Parts: sequence; C-alpha cells; structure tokens
Amino acid sequence: MGTQQFVVIGLGRFGMSLGTELIDLGYEVMGVDRSEEVVEEVGERFTYAAVADATDEEVLRSLGIRNFDCGIVAIGENMQTSILAAILLKELGVKKVVAKAITVLHGRALEKIGVDQVIFPERDMGIRVAHQLVTPNLLDYIKLSDDYSIVEMRVPNCLNERTVSDLNSRARFGCTIVALRTEAGVTIAPTALDQMREGDIMVIAGPNDRIDQFEREVVNIGE
Repeated sequence: MGTQQFVVIGLGRFGMSLGTELIDLGYEVMGVDRSEEVVEEVGERFTYAAVADATDEEVLRSLGIRNFDCGIVAIGENMQTSILAAILLKELGVKKVVAKAITVLHGRALEKIGVDQVIFPERDMGIRVAHQLVTPNLLDYIKLSDDYSIVEMRVPNCLNERTVSDLNSRARFGCTIVALRTEAGVTIAPTALDQMREGDIMVIAGPNDRIDQFEREVVNIGE
C-alpha cells in the first residue's frame, strides 16, 4: 500500500499548519489555493502545490483530485466557496472529505452535503484555552463529543508517589486514566499499582461533567 495522500484546499494559517504537520508526519500533501502569491510563498513546503479555483470542477479533475485519499477544505472566510469545494470533492470521488467551519450554520450545511468530518478550529481552541486557564495542571483538552472528553493533565504534587488505585478515579469521579506518560515512556491502560510522580502526564477520559469535577477536585485529594 502506498503512502496516504492528502489535498489541502485553502492555504491560510489553518491550511498551512495542517498541511505542514501532515508532511512532517511523512504523508504526501498537495496544497491548493486560488492566490498565485500564496502558492509561490508557501508551496515549496508541500509535496505538490497548485494555483486553482476549487469551485471549478474541470480544474479539480485536471489535478487528479479523485486519486487523493482525503480532501481537506480549509477555506474559512467564504462559506459559499467552502461548501461548493466540499461538494465537488464528494462528487469527484475523494474517499474522505474534511472541512473547516467558521459558524454553527456553516457546519450544519457541510454536514448536510455529506462532509465526513467538520472541524471548528476557533471554537475548539477556545474551549481548550478556557480549560487551561482555570486548571493550571491541564495540558490539553479534547472534546470527543457532546458528552465525552479526554484530557492530558500534569500530575500535581499532592499525587506524588501515589498509585492509580489511590486516586480511585473511576469510582470517585467516573473517569478513567487511559495512559500515563513518564520519563520512562508511555504506559497504556495503567494498572492499579502503577505509581504516579509529580510532573508525569495523566491521560483521562470520561463524561464531560465528570471530567470537569476531576479537574476541580483532583488537586485537593492530598490535602
């Protein structure tokens, strides 16, 4: 099986960041933007780059769009252009279509036309930053759905040398420690006897309300 191929349409900050990260992960990425200036400036960072109107079906055909495994519509400033580009990617047979949405209405429209995954980068980043501001030990916060989240949290001093069993997160908070990251490496599904040390990273999954309770109360466990 060959390397998975991606096409990113719209080379603004989001499209550039996403595309270059995929490149760094070892994938082939074509960058597409209607601005010749943008493509000249950033195109060399991609495997391929093209100046093209993503709402022109024949132009997309000429780029061989149907051969890509995943198409990402990173256009945010123009809802109509974003929707038209996503429709064409679907109609041309791209296996998976992902699109950036700037409003809830935009996201609903993308879902209606069959986009496989809708991303709200500004909203999601706002949620992450809010949680990080009120929880100093919180490193990352990912909302998995309307009901569940997963967080990365630095082990506080009060849990230094405590075991997973001592924390008793499932019974006390309804959350599960799904991984521990220490200097020695990552432990997936740690056992009750695995010990935590200050500065280690806990990866916790659970219902959103219980995750919030965990964030508020975990620092008080040792007091």
